[in-house]
Amino acid sequence: MSLPSKDLPGLLALMAKLRSPEGGCPWDREQSFATIAPYTIEEAYEVASAIEEKDWPHLKEELGDLLFQVVFHSQMAAEQGLFRFEDVVAAIVEKMIVRHPHVFSDADTPKDAVAQTAAWEDLKRKERAAKHTSLLADVPKALPALTRAEKLQKRAGSVGFDWDNARKVLDKIAEEAAEVVDSVDNGSDPAHVEEEMGDLLFVMANLARHLKIDPEEALRKANHKFVTRFRHIETSLEAQGRSPAEASLGEMEALWVEAKGLPKKS
Repeated sequence: MSLPSKDLPGLLALMAKLRSPEGGCPWDREQSFATIAPYTIEEAYEVASAIEEKDWPHLKEELGDLLFQVVFHSQMAAEQGLFRFEDVVAAIVEKMIVRHPHVFSDADTPKDAVAQTAAWEDLKRKERAAKHTSLLADVPKALPALTRAEKLQKRAGSVGFDWDNARKVLDKIAEEAAEVVDSVDNGSDPAHVEEEMGDLLFVMANLARHLKIDPEEALRKANHKFVTRFRHIETSLEAQGRSPAEASLGEMEALWVEAKGLPKKS
């Protein structure tokens, strides 16, 4: 049996073989757009993780996994007569040409990245207007909620629906936090408490936007800091032949404070 070549045509052939009713893989044949979508999202996060860790060999592997997801979806689409992989490539090439007129036509070159971003958003606004869709219609629902909140607010802000300074957002955060406290103190039902928490998180994302901070990145760093400090608690207790479950809260808090004083690792 001949194996597929190790290039893009070979990858497309491999995917077609995996989905083939004759001699293919039962698991691959049973998949659909819906069942594969979670894997696609997961692989994108794996790419981001490899970049964050500066693990370049791992990045190469994860980019391959992400490319495989594109090929998988394209193969399923081809089987249903929707589109082919070649159509995916053609569509993105066309989109990039249209959105970079300063590169592929005689349009003026933006002065810097900020001007380029503004020009990019203007082009996307014109595309949405041509399709007669809502300003918020193409903000993907599958984005992490914090990222989607920031993008929704940015879109609304582009037409003036926004606070004019960060101080007003801070005042709104205080208001929303008080509503969370009230809902808990008053014994509100879980659904109402959840709603109030959602409002607070939504405004927190808005504050991050006003401060020009990526809320998802800020939370990732906070997660990393928590993991690092908790790991210090674990290793310190392991050196004593104990686990966190065998330590008191006071002992763990003391080790947490100790971890905060340790030099940061790059």
